Amino acid sequence: MQWIASFLYTTFLFTWVLLFAMFFNLASLVVPLRTRYVLARFWVHVIMGGLKVLCGLDYRIEGRENLPAGGHVALWKHSSSWETFAMVLVCPPQVWVLKRELLWIPFVGWGIRQMHSIAIDRGSGHSAVKQVVDQGRRYIEQGIWVMVFPEGTRMAAGETRKYGVSGALLAREAGCLVVPIAHDAGYYWPKRGLLKKRGTVTVVIGKPIDPAGRDPREVNEEAQAWVEGTIREIRARRDRLAG
Repeated sequence: MQWIASFLYTTFLFTWVLLFAMFFNLASLVVPLRTRYVLARFWVHVIMGGLKVLCGLDYRIEGRENLPAGGHVALWKHSSSWETFAMVLVCPPQVWVLKRELLWIPFVGWGIRQMHSIAIDRGSGHSAVKQVVDQGRRYIEQGIWVMVFPEGTRMAAGETRKYGVSGALLAREAGCLVVPIAHDAGYYWPKRGLLKKRGTVTVVIGKPIDPAGRDPREVNEEAQAWVEGTIREIRARRDRLAG
C-alpha cells in the first residue's frame, strides 16, 4: 500500500511542481523577491500537505529559537529531496546555493532563477567558492539568508563527506553567523527510490556558530560534528520510543 501511495504522491508532486512553476514564472514578472518567497512558501505547504495526506509523512521542528534575526548562512544536511523543499518553511527569506544544471530544467529552472539562486559550477573549484562569497554577501547585507548544502551532493542516510568551505567562508567574510541544521529525512525519503515511508521527520536547528577570526575548515568541523551527532541522537531517540 505504501508503494502505491508513494507512486501517487510522486505523480502529484511532478504535476504540482510543473503547474506552479508556470504560474510562478509569470507572477515573477510583476512581484518583488520577498513576495516570490511568500508564493514559494505556499508552494511548499501544498507539497508537504500532500506528503502527509498520501504517504503519512509529517515533520516537526526543534530549536526555532536558534534562528537569529538578520541574514545568515544555514548549513543543511543533504540526504534527501525532502529538505530541498522544507528549507523554504524552516528558515526566513532565503536564496539557495545550487548546481547550475538545475537552471536548465524547463519551467522549474526558470523559477529557480527568479528566486535569485546562486548557481555554481561544482567543478570550477576556487571560482565557485568566490561566486558564493561575492553573491552571498550581497544577499546577507539585505537580511536574506543563504542556504548551503556543504556536502555538495545528497548523501545516503547515515553517511557524510567533508564539508565544502564556501558556506563557512561566506559567513566569516560577511560578518554573520553559521546555523547548522540536522534532520533525519533520508531515512523516510531515501536518496534513491520511489518509496516514501510513514513517520515524522525531525528537524533540529542548532545554536549559531560565530566564524569571526576562525579558519572556515574549523567552523565546518564543528558544524559537521554537531549535525552528524544530532542525527544519531534523533535516530536513537526514535529507536527507544519504538522499542
